Amino acid sequence: MMKQQKENQAKLEVGQTFPLTIKRLGINGEGVGYFKRQVVFVPGALPGEEVVVEATKVHPKFSEGRVKKIRKKSEHRVKPPCPIYDQCGGCQLQHLDYRQQLKEKRDIVVQAFERYGKTPIEKLNIKDTIGMDNPWSYRNKSQFQVGLDKQKVIAGLYGLNSHKLIDIADCMIQHPATSKVTQTVKMILQDLKISIYNERKRKGLVRTIVTRVGVQTGEVQLVLITAQKEIPRKALLIEEITKRLPEVKSIIQNINGQKTSLIFGDESIHLHGNEVIQETLGDLSFELSARAFFQLNPEQTVKLYDEVKKAAQLTGKEKIVDAYCGVGTIGLWLADGAAEIRGIEIIPEAIEDAKKNAKKHGFKNATYAVGKAENLLPKWVKEGWRPDVIVVDPPRTGCDDQFLQTVLKVKPKKMVYVSCNPSTLAKDIQVLSKLYKVEYVQPVDMFPHTAHVECVSQLILREGN
Repeated sequence: MMKQQKENQAKLEVGQTFPLTIKRLGINGEGVGYFKRQVVFVPGALPGEEVVVEATKVHPKFSEGRVKKIRKKSEHRVKPPCPIYDQCGGCQLQHLDYRQQLKEKRDIVVQAFERYGKTPIEKLNIKDTIGMDNPWSYRNKSQFQVGLDKQKVIAGLYGLNSHKLIDIADCMIQHPATSKVTQTVKMILQDLKISIYNERKRKGLVRTIVTRVGVQTGEVQLVLITAQKEIPRKALLIEEITKRLPEVKSIIQNINGQKTSLIFGDESIHLHGNEVIQETLGDLSFELSARAFFQLNPEQTVKLYDEVKKAAQLTGKEKIVDAYCGVGTIGLWLADGAAEIRGIEIIPEAIEDAKKNAKKHGFKNATYAVGKAENLLPKWVKEGWRPDVIVVDPPRTGCDDQFLQTVLKVKPKKMVYVSCNPSTLAKDIQVLSKLYKVEYVQPVDMFPHTAHVECVSQLILREGN
């Protein structure tokens, strides 16, 4: 009975205020503290701070709260330079000094291994996070929803936990070329009185403005997402865009009339200019179509891929499998140091692009197959082809369990695991640790001022296996 009473007392209620000491950052960049042994997540609070918190949501296993007052401030707290930082939600860590962001991101990786791994953390070599010299204006692509505010065309993101569209005139983490194109297109839509989609009424035409810049080439691609096919004054619209924005080398229309949170629909129409824009990474050049996936921070991508190359330790003799290969970027980065590269991907269009990319760069040692690695790898081994190195760069959900079991059967001498989610990385490495030793984990900051952290891990097959 006493135990029951104690538990009831410890339960927080929505609206209750209480003091909290923040111990660390959570995976989404929020402050994490403990109130009567229950975990509390507080966006905007920083490790080491003593805050007064108001409970906003109470779940059986954890609570969420908001900062009412900061009693003791972190020495690393800074004033966020973005004027709409609090409303937008696109960044989570602008209030934390950038050098400290890099330390906290390493700590997020450490926490993941403490939680999901069984190797003692002191035996894991988790390196310092590789950051950016200038952690602003790095995103090469923006997807801004379009709306009307008192008859004025606005474009931006939906606010944090709300359905209010925040007009973003100049996003500090976007490449300036994407901001300029978005702003100008907004004005053109206003001038030509082209109708704007209303999500509630499901009426109107223009839904989203998508821009992507080739950072090294300066070429910009503009995609207008519309609710239906017909665009009134289409010729005039194209004429105005090309006149005011000569850097726009490709204009595409994509039609999405569905009630959905997905940006793109199935049908795309090439309106003007080229169908693709050009971009380069190091010595490699790529053609980017409207739907092609490409890393959002090219400057850091070069650092990330160089870390992959370092981890692969190539001598020119290796047979490499690039699993989850996409359009083949990582494999091509390694191709000049390997005997042979085989890329695997389940998306046929990506494999077509990968083949084109390899051919264009003159790599005759790279081949690509559509399918799942867990099906293709055993088949190749049966045919007498066994990889020395497997490189993986899976989605946020991590590697397919069947794939991990296949790796344990195929036993390549080395595995390089590129991850965008420390939790699934730690879980997958736990499975692989049966036969593999983690030499090191190298965090890389691909998205400054957000809670994301990317990692490159080198795994070596233990002797005797």
